[in-house]
Order: sequence, then C-alpha cells, then structure tokens
Amino acid sequence: MSTRDGTEQLLALLAATDLFKGLAAADLGACASRFRQVRFGKGQIVFGRGDAGTHLYLIAEGQVRLAIGTSEGRELSFQIAVSGDLFGEIAMLDGRARSAEATALTPVTAYLLERSAFRELWLTNPTITDEIIAFLCWRIRNASDRLETIALYPMEVRLARFLLVALGNKQAAPGRRVPLELGFSQTELALLLGASRPKINVALGILEKAGAIGRTSDRLFCDPAKLTTIAQTEST
Repeated sequence: MSTRDGTEQLLALLAATDLFKGLAAADLGACASRFRQVRFGKGQIVFGRGDAGTHLYLIAEGQVRLAIGTSEGRELSFQIAVSGDLFGEIAMLDGRARSAEATALTPVTAYLLERSAFRELWLTNPTITDEIIAFLCWRIRNASDRLETIALYPMEVRLARFLLVALGNKQAAPGRRVPLELGFSQTELALLLGASRPKINVALGILEKAGAIGRTSDRLFCDPAKLTTIAQTEST
C-alpha cells in the first residue's frame, strides 16, 4: 500500500470512529498525521494488564481480543476488536495502567497514537474536547446496556444481539441468509458473552431451530429479520 493510500485509509477509519468522527476535515487530518502503523502476529500480546497506558490503537485489519483475568486464573473476554475499532483509549486518556490485556487473534495491522501526541492535539484543537466528552458518555451508556443484557436476558437473546452487531448493516436478499465468519472459536464466543460453551451451543441450537441462523463448520448464515425479532424479546 502506498503512503497516500495508507493516509486515505487512516482518514476513513478515523472518520468512522466514535472518538474522532465529529472533527472537521482539518482537525481529522491533524490527528491522522500523528498516527503510525504497527503490526502484530497471531497470538502476540499487544499490551498486558498493568502496563502503562501510553498508546491508543485503531485496527485496520485483523482481530484483537480484550480480556480481564482474575486471581484464580479465570479469564473474561469483553470485546473482540475488529477493523475500524479503537482500543486502549481509556488508559491513554487518563494515563493510568491498563485494566485489561489485548491479544492478537489474527495477524493485525493497526495505527498507533502516543499519549503525548494526543495531548498536543487536545491542547491545539479544542474541538477534540467535545468529542472526548461525547465518546466517554457513549462508553458509559454502552457499558450499562451490556450489563443489562447479561443480567436480564436469556442466552439466545444475548447471542442474537451479538450477531446483529457483528452483521452491521448487512441485509439478506429475499429468501437468503447473510454469511457471517466470526473468526474466533465457540470458547472465545462464550467468554465474550459471559457464558459456558455448552450454554452457547444450546443458544445456537435455539436460534437454528427458529430459522434465525444456519451453521457450517466455519461460519454462520444469519437471517437478520428473525434475529431482530428474537433480540427484541423482553426479559422475563
């Protein structure tokens, strides 16, 4: 990829993020100029819990698992970051140690922004302050919604909502389903949804019986309309 193509890709990625999307073109360009490209191999640790929060990352290609561990050795994945996702931004904003571990699930190409560079942008581009406030409010609301989903809804509803997020804006042609390759195992999916693998298998079976998904060995075939109906089921 040429330097120009790389810059255009970065600008497009930044413009789609919740943190930077409200910036004017000039401010967005100023932010883009401070990022640099980095790569990680499959299985490589991007950062560990307790590491200094010195960087923010924006994924161009690949998947990164964000997880927290307990003193008993248990692990809970709370996000699989994919192309277009930011991660590491909270520790970068407050300067405190990382609260989670980030591991590349696939080969990853990302853009990195150092905290010192971000602070300079923050001081010289006051509009970024409004975007930071809006972004942090969105994160709080999102965390609240996720906690509600985990606490109040059956596993098949939680799974349907997760799959709809993974599908994004993809829609099925009449009489067809949308293929979805998650790129991680059922064990990873179970960790991400705060459940056991057997419970995920049961939930997948319920969705399949309802005609919301079909399954092969390496992907799902989803009916967004039926998933939406299940996802909108009220808690009991």
